[in-house]
Amino acid sequence: MGIEVKDLTKTYKLKRHQKKLAVDNISFTIPTGEIVGFIGPNGAGKSTTIKMMTGILVPDSGTVSIDGLTFKKNRKEIMLKTGVVFGQKSVLCWDIPVIDSLKLFKDMYRVSEDVFRTNMDSFSDILGLDEFISQPPRLLSLGQRMKADLAASLIYNPDILFLDEPTIGIDVLSKERIRQFIKKINEERHTTIILTTHDVSDIETLCEKMIIIDKGTLIYDGTLPQLKSIYKTTDLEEIIKKIYLAGEKNA
Repeated sequence: MGIEVKDLTKTYKLKRHQKKLAVDNISFTIPTGEIVGFIGPNGAGKSTTIKMMTGILVPDSGTVSIDGLTFKKNRKEIMLKTGVVFGQKSVLCWDIPVIDSLKLFKDMYRVSEDVFRTNMDSFSDILGLDEFISQPPRLLSLGQRMKADLAASLIYNPDILFLDEPTIGIDVLSKERIRQFIKKINEERHTTIILTTHDVSDIETLCEKMIIIDKGTLIYDGTLPQLKSIYKTTDLEEIIKKIYLAGEKNA
């Protein structure tokens, strides 16, 4: 069934009774099994939207439906269906070995020993977890920590994975391994993946569909080839620059 976002709105209260409209009545659908690039300039409302889609924030109005379930009625079921990786914030315990954090997630989500072992074999193969699995996250490089976070978010086989800037600040080789891993998870498990990124290569390599927002409003919802056709160029970076500049001129 996928994800359905309908008329989603969020306003933040600022000082002296001022308000900022962060997300303005946006609607879109993401079919099951797709990898979607969710992009926009800084301050566009991406993170706010993602936080509402993952249940971290409650919208002022509108709804988020995941496989027909809503946070109001089915929060626990949705949490078991979704995995989240925020590039700047780790879900791992900072001072204990990565393997211990992964075992903790195994117990929390009641993952069977067989599933855990199968997943660990798969993650170790592509992400190279064996190189650092006995170390605590505080001793890891950013790329290693991101790989460990990906493993933690997928250890319980979620149907949907939210990735917020998963390759930010990471070396080229680690970026490629992470992209390969995301692709493999999508192909083998048909995991729906929502990817926010400023890296054009992430989008070109992974995404079938793009959703672009600016100033809290939806400005594009369609496939990557359609977008290139509209702008009559294959240079995605140039297209995105034009979209962002147009948004600034209309401000």
